[in-house]
Amino acid sequence: MGDLEIRPVVADDVPAIVAMLADDPLGAQRESPDDLAPYLEALERLRSDPNQHVVVAVRENRIVGTLQLTIIPGLSRRGATRSIIEGVRIHADERGSGLGTQLIAWAIDTSREQGCQLVQLTSDKTRLDAHRFYERLGFEASHTGFKLQL
Repeated sequence: MGDLEIRPVVADDVPAIVAMLADDPLGAQRESPDDLAPYLEALERLRSDPNQHVVVAVRENRIVGTLQLTIIPGLSRRGATRSIIEGVRIHADERGSGLGTQLIAWAIDTSREQGCQLVQLTSDKTRLDAHRFYERLGFEASHTGFKLQL
């Protein structure tokens, strides 16, 4: 399978990332691979924020996974810093290979390095396979999440 590199995203990675984001029933409704401008603008905002870590997993010069890790200082939990994992995607050809476990391990290790006391994530309620995956990694479905489209 070749060596895996996890590195920060660069602009040239955006088409492959958007293709992965769009490659499932939910993403197909939300993403627009034909118009990369908003993704490139978002990447510039993310890169200017030191609390944002957007990475890709690269194997044999091919982007095979991605995620975003956000570090959030807070007052609750005795001033705890937490991290949020978002936008986890694994290329269809790599699912079941252990790549997702490696990416989440990177996010947890980076969270520790950043002084986080808690790592959290959300997963769409229809993604039952993802829920089982996160539970196998030790995450607990301890809260109910809410979203409001603006």
